[in-house]
Order: sequence, then C-alpha cells, then structure tokens
Amino acid sequence: MRPRRPHPAGLDVDPYDDDGAFPEFGPDQAPGAVAVRAAVRGKGPVPSAGLATRRQLRALGLSPGGQEPVARLICRGGRRWVWLYEISFARPKRVPTLAQERALDRAMAARQTCPGPCGRRYHHCLPLRTLGTCLECHDGTPATPGTYISPPAAAGHGLAV
Repeated sequence: MRPRRPHPAGLDVDPYDDDGAFPEFGPDQAPGAVAVRAAVRGKGPVPSAGLATRRQLRALGLSPGGQEPVARLICRGGRRWVWLYEISFARPKRVPTLAQERALDRAMAARQTCPGPCGRRYHHCLPLRTLGTCLECHDGTPATPGTYISPPAAAGHGLAV
C-alpha cells in the first residue's frame, strides 16, 4: 500500500476509519465545487485547489495519482456517494502508447463485430454471450443503417474475364 500524503489542512483523514470523522459534502458544498464544474464544462480554467471526483479529474485531464480520497460527496438523498480527491495532488493522466491503442481497438472490434453471416461492425457492443450474433442475424430484427459499418467487399481475383 502506498504511503498516504498528509492532508493540506493537517487533518488525518482515513477513508476506512469508522469513527465518523470523514468529511461529507452535498452536491455544491465541496470546496471548489462550482469552479470544478465550470472547468469540466469548458467555461473556466482548471482550478489548482479544491476537491473533485474521479470523473471530474478525468474530464480535466488529471488522475488521482495514487492519493487516498479525502472526503465523500453524498448524492441522491444519501443513497449514493462518491469519493472526492484533492486537485492539488492530482497528476496528468497517462497517454496510452500506440500498441496499447491498437490492442484496445482490436478488443473493441471483437465485441462489436457480428460473427454471423452479415459480418457487420456495429457502433455498440453486441450481446455475443447471450445471443451469439447481432439481432438481425439472430431473429431478423432489421438494423438501422446508421448503427453499423458495412464490412469491406471481398476482393476478387482482379483478372479480366
């Protein structure tokens, strides 16, 4: 386990401690919440301080960088919550290499390409575990032309007949 960085305010914050001292905030109560939301929407600069969720950090081009969460954001009337991280400790997100991007594209192609007779690559993942093919090959439900990419035509021999 990585060593925890000290909290900037000098508080010893442990997310797994059950003494109830872990800070909790409502939707607009976290420090810097308005500035973070504006930056995520592209209507302001990236703040250098404050708290943000993982998704907000990702939208700002940052990652938690190994830090422990420092607070919780309570959502949906207390039924849901998400961890909040310090923006000042966040690091720039890593850029994947070309080999990693190629591997991800091949994996997504395997999930999006119908192994049935149509051989189309769809813009969404297919239910291959349950149906084994796309809906059109499975039960004849026609696919909207905007939801797939037609397979390349089979190359002929190219000789003049």
